[in-house]
Amino acid sequence: MKKFFQEFKSFAIKGNLIDIAVGVIIGAAFNNVVNVLVKKIIMPPLSLLTEGVNLHEKKYVLREATEASAEVAIGYGELVEVLIDFVIVAFTIFVVVKGFNRFKTKAQDPKNKNVETPREIELLSNMEKLMQEQNELLKKK
Repeated sequence: MKKFFQEFKSFAIKGNLIDIAVGVIIGAAFNNVVNVLVKKIIMPPLSLLTEGVNLHEKKYVLREATEASAEVAIGYGELVEVLIDFVIVAFTIFVVVKGFNRFKTKAQDPKNKNVETPREIELLSNMEKLMQEQNELLKKK
């Protein structure tokens, strides 16, 4: 158990835990933004295009409500709204990750002087150059 807590302490100190917490908080806030975007901006014009049909209320009734039992229905309209939410979130994450990867690729290129290259990449690049020079010298001999 002591080892487990030491590993957790190491994990938290490295900053990973804080990164995860920030990601969760930003994700929750982003989820609220997307929900409002879908429900208040995308769905009303879509409702106008479908002659006033509110997708949120669309359902397939399996059993009508009676005095003795409640209605049993499949709410496919809510599924459509959630799918629209998902597509927006997935597309946004795709764009953000694509931008991040583009920046990361530029940062890992030691020849690119516009972006600061991480120290490890610089060292590996220098080692590669030295090995190429050494191979050329060995070929000449």
